[in-house]
Formats: sequence, structure tokens, C-alpha cells
Amino acid sequence: MARYTGAACRLCRRVGDKLMLKGDRCYTSKCTLERRSVPPGYIATAKRRPRKSERGLQLLEKQKARYTYGLLERQFRKVFAEAERLPGITGDNLLILLERRLDNVVYRLGFASSRAQARQIVRHGHILVNGRKTNIPSYLVRPGDVITWRESSKRSEYYKIISQTAGDVAVPGWLSFDKQKFMAKVVSMPTAEDIQVKFDTKSIVEYYSR
Repeated sequence: MARYTGAACRLCRRVGDKLMLKGDRCYTSKCTLERRSVPPGYIATAKRRPRKSERGLQLLEKQKARYTYGLLERQFRKVFAEAERLPGITGDNLLILLERRLDNVVYRLGFASSRAQARQIVRHGHILVNGRKTNIPSYLVRPGDVITWRESSKRSEYYKIISQTAGDVAVPGWLSFDKQKFMAKVVSMPTAEDIQVKFDTKSIVEYYSR
């Protein structure tokens, strides 16, 4: 399955919720969902979304999670399978695995305005983990990992911009960020309570359990 390359706002309209896929634009009146709340393919005069079955609602929650973190179906299934293998609650494990992805960490630290942009930053080799270039967005960070920018990347115009704004966002408690050194550290594993999301992990577990 190829990665979705269409308009990100169509995904929000499809699930009927803001998934914050366009960064700061999602907070403004330019947000497409503010103007067109009906799903793609439905006429603008439709007053309500079609009712979904229980299975349909479970699928919707799974799609919300997949779109939020920008994963293909096979990638998401792989993460879910790993969550099932780990001890503990599968839904919580799923959340923690998704949050530990390097592209998500780059986003959470304020180095990017969206996870899609964060994924691009990682793939282009701008990020170092423990001093080593790591260009794999799915890399799972661990407590003690130190995240910095590659020295050559610090000469870019983009870095000059974010070096002024990074640190203004609320960094999750399981991460720390030193703005003076422009260095972040994973201080602990995230917990399900640390993570604010717009989807129901219980429904996702039920979807894959059938």
C-alpha cells in the first residue's frame, strides 16, 4: 500500500475530527474541517454523517490513530502486534510504542509543526541520537537517549527559525529539553496517562481482535 499523498485535511473530514495534521493551520479559521465538516464524497448540504455500525466505529478509531501518527496499515498492524506481545494492557502498550517513535519525539519537542514534517526532518538525516545520525522515523527512543541536531544542519535557515521557537511548546514530562544547548533527553518511558490522543485504544484492540 502506497503512502497517502493527498490533502491532509481530507483525512480529518473523513474521521470527523481534528487530527492536527497541518500544524498551526489547524488552530486557525483556515482549517478545512471548520468550513466543511461532511466526509469527502458527501454533499455540503448533508446535515449529518451516516450512522456507523459497531465495527465501523472501531475502524474509525483505528483510522484516527493511523492518520494521527502517519502510518501505513501494514506498519500500524506491526506496531499493534508488538503491543500484543508486550506484558500489560495492549491499548496502553500501543500508545507508548507510537509515542516512542523518533518522528513523534521530534514533533513533541517542537522541532516540527506536524508529525509529517518531523518525519521528513528525520529522513533527511538532520537528527542525531546519542551522537549518531538516525534517519529512521520508526526508531524507538529509550530512557537515556540524547537527541540533538547534526552540526551541518544547524547552518540551515530552518534551524535558525526553530532555534528561536523550540522550547515554547509544552514538552511531555518523559522528555527534557535544554534550549541553551538545544539538546533533548529521554528521561523515562512514557505512560498512557502522559499521552493525550483523540482516539480510543480499546476500540482499536477490539477491531483487531475479530
